[in-house]
Amino acid sequence: MKGIILGGGLGTRLYPMTKITNKHLLPVYDMPMIYYPIFTLVEAGINEIILVTGGNSAGEFLRLLGDGRQFGIKTLSYTYQEKEGGIAQAMMLCSEFIGKEKCVVILGDNILDGSIKNAVKDFQKEKGAKIILKEVQNPSDYGVPVIEGNKIKEVIEKPKNPPSNYAVIGVYMYNPDVFEMVKTLKPSARGELEISDVNDWYAKQGQLTYEIFKGWWGDAGVSVDTLLEVNNYVAKRKKENPDYWCFRNAGQSAGK
Repeated sequence: MKGIILGGGLGTRLYPMTKITNKHLLPVYDMPMIYYPIFTLVEAGINEIILVTGGNSAGEFLRLLGDGRQFGIKTLSYTYQEKEGGIAQAMMLCSEFIGKEKCVVILGDNILDGSIKNAVKDFQKEKGAKIILKEVQNPSDYGVPVIEGNKIKEVIEKPKNPPSNYAVIGVYMYNPDVFEMVKTLKPSARGELEISDVNDWYAKQGQLTYEIFKGWWGDAGVSVDTLLEVNNYVAKRKKENPDYWCFRNAGQSAGK
């Protein structure tokens, strides 16, 4: 399997910090935000990765990450999203890199304290798509699944009356046929190709499975307050256990 990290967007919810840089280059405690999704994929055994970026700071990712070897990456490629067109549109930029293999897509501002290795391993034996869920206190702020057995029947975006307390977080796994499916999508009301439409399509085909994430999850791109919460959590966690894989200093010394 190959990995896709989505690191584009304007990051307007984090203004004015993101007026001068890409939000995924902002610090989370003592490392750039983009390091954490890289750690998540590499720990799960994925060492061929493509990074989607955009805006005026795209070149800074190359300066920061190089060829990715210091992170244990075999192949690190880059592609450029010219304007915001949605997660699904950003994925389409990676179709040639993914080819006929399955892929794991992770949003660059999602910070996971825990492993997705088992979910990746399970999906290698499955068809269709798999998403990661997390129990939250405010499910109405997210995409919420309608669960039936080991599959998802439907994904409802920001429901007023959520059918469960589980939210769809920013980690998705797809068969290579996802790119043909995305070609059939029509832009939403905000002019973007929505990832929720992709997941809902697989759900209606009976091909959307899930795993509930037991670790801690933070979305560092939601707001300045949430970014502060993520920073505080990572700082505390890293001081408690500095050798834990997702808070290690891989790449830090190599960049000096």
